[in-house]
Amino acid sequence: MIIKPKTRGFICTTAHPDGCKEHVRSQINYVQEKGSLEKFPKNVLVIGASTGYGLASRIVPAFGGKCPTIGVFFEKPGTETRTGSAGWYNSVAFEEFAAEEGIYAKSFNGDAFSNEMKKEVLDTIKADWGKVDTIVYSLASPRRTDPETGEVYKSVLKPIGQNFSQKNLNTDTGEVTSVSIEAAEGDDILNTEKVMGGEDWQLWIDALSEAGLLADDFTTVAYSYIGPELTFPIYTNGTIGKAKEHVEKTAAAMNEKYGAGSAYVSVNKALVTQASSAIPVVPLYISLLYKVMKEAGNHEGCIEQIYRLFGDHLNSESGPKLDEKGRIRIDDWEMGEEVQSAVMELWDKVDTANLTDISDFEGYRSEFLKLFGFGLDGVNYEADANPMRDLPSVT
Repeated sequence: MIIKPKTRGFICTTAHPDGCKEHVRSQINYVQEKGSLEKFPKNVLVIGASTGYGLASRIVPAFGGKCPTIGVFFEKPGTETRTGSAGWYNSVAFEEFAAEEGIYAKSFNGDAFSNEMKKEVLDTIKADWGKVDTIVYSLASPRRTDPETGEVYKSVLKPIGQNFSQKNLNTDTGEVTSVSIEAAEGDDILNTEKVMGGEDWQLWIDALSEAGLLADDFTTVAYSYIGPELTFPIYTNGTIGKAKEHVEKTAAAMNEKYGAGSAYVSVNKALVTQASSAIPVVPLYISLLYKVMKEAGNHEGCIEQIYRLFGDHLNSESGPKLDEKGRIRIDDWEMGEEVQSAVMELWDKVDTANLTDISDFEGYRSEFLKLFGFGLDGVNYEADANPMRDLPSVT
């Protein structure tokens, strides 16, 4: 079939398999051009491994250190009449490139929150590796079924205490409008913590420990975001922020249980991802941020961020560099005073009329489409493409 992008708000309902492959290839090329990591892990498990930061967390150790990886995700394969999800095609491409290099790669497609998935992955680690020394938790989901009670929790993106209004960008029309979001109520905070907090992260680590599969010097890292003050009401001080606080408390608890330096939270930069595109206010902020950071020459995408995470922190001889709360900060360039001051100056000015002049909205749109395999060099988008692509190792 001829595959074209079909977008609706923060969702693209189609994905191009050949375009996704080129997107993965470009990230691999970046890592290989940067050269092998000075020090690298032995075996890497990535939970939430098919897009964005999670995908980059497989690519960097695999192609920067020839590390075996296992990826866990929940994605949709293609059929004769419908395309699969971008994450499915990304994972197919990753495994194809890894096979060409002789790098071990196995993938598990299903509910990472479930006990059944944990058992499948643990059985494979036991059979193939014996031990795992690096576990990346990069799972983003709108809902979670508690594996013990069967109760379904749904996360919400809401401010706490009062309603929130701010500028917003309609990414379909390119209009700068405003958005108003009602404050959290009832069990909104608890439900969001249950989905996006650290509970499942700890369940994975505890399960690995109880099975005797953690290396003595293992490291685990979960990803988080803080962002600028203008997004605090909807993010850092909102329901998602409470979930991220829970992640940090979980890291502290695991360090007490397994030893200092076992668990870290990495605060990452704002980027165009499937998750960030769904957050009100953030697409407009990212469009301005990209403009400022590209002009300053310090813009990074997922692969650059994660290469720096592995190279400068997780696998540095001197160990991770931490802030006053014990977090890794690879959002340091984004949150620099000069960058933030420039972004806030543009924020006060931006409207529909000047959006394309003072922001990088075109760059935002381009990056969004690339997430789904569109707009990549070397791909003939007018040619027939087979939407059915096999992922041999998938369970």
